[in-house]
Amino acid sequence: MAETYNFEMPLLDAVQAQKHVTVNEAIARADAVAQMRLVARDVTTPPVALNGAAYGVGAGASGDWSGQDGNLAVQANGGWVFLTPKTGWRGWDESTGEALVFDGVDWQADAVVVSAGGAGTYWRIAEIDHVISAGASSTTVDIIPNGAQVIGVTGRVISAISGTGVSSWRLGVPGADNRYGSGLGLLLNSWASGLSGQPQTYYADTPLLLSADAGTFDGGTVRLCVHYVALGVPRAV
Repeated sequence: MAETYNFEMPLLDAVQAQKHVTVNEAIARADAVAQMRLVARDVTTPPVALNGAAYGVGAGASGDWSGQDGNLAVQANGGWVFLTPKTGWRGWDESTGEALVFDGVDWQADAVVVSAGGAGTYWRIAEIDHVISAGASSTTVDIIPNGAQVIGVTGRVISAISGTGVSSWRLGVPGADNRYGSGLGLLLNSWASGLSGQPQTYYADTPLLLSADAGTFDGGTVRLCVHYVALGVPRAV
């Protein structure tokens, strides 16, 4: 049966019987890959799935997916059809919340550009909701990963910040407590947006530091986002 070039959708034959079967399969494939959302990747056991649901088949798949390692499995007409991803296909992994691009061998998450050898440049955001501890300052978990080149940090107060003598706060890292802003607001929905003054690379996992301008914090919660670039080396040979 003839198929389209990109999505391998089946085409009708002139004298074909049961045309609706072919049409429904083509629609299911188009629905799965035109704005691709993979329910999950590296799945090896065929699940019970809705019509049009797509999965990335993992190594050593069994049952109806046997021999389809690395392909996409799409539920259609009560069974499975399989697509071989092409270099440059993009999608979304519902299970991880990551944007994907296929580099010809692997799906790479959050990649802006990839090389034929598997190297990648990634734009990423690390987000946490930080509950401010009592004291003159409050340190987050290590939100900045080792090897990150941080573009900047943004934040939103999602529970008003309180404290004795506190009228504003600073956002930074240990040793540079106002790197990403100062004079920041305390009220619900107050926000912060601080750019790195120059390419700022961190060579160890690093926390953010929130410091009161004066007095001490009593509490509050801030949603913090680190916007950064990361590098991926070429794949092993």
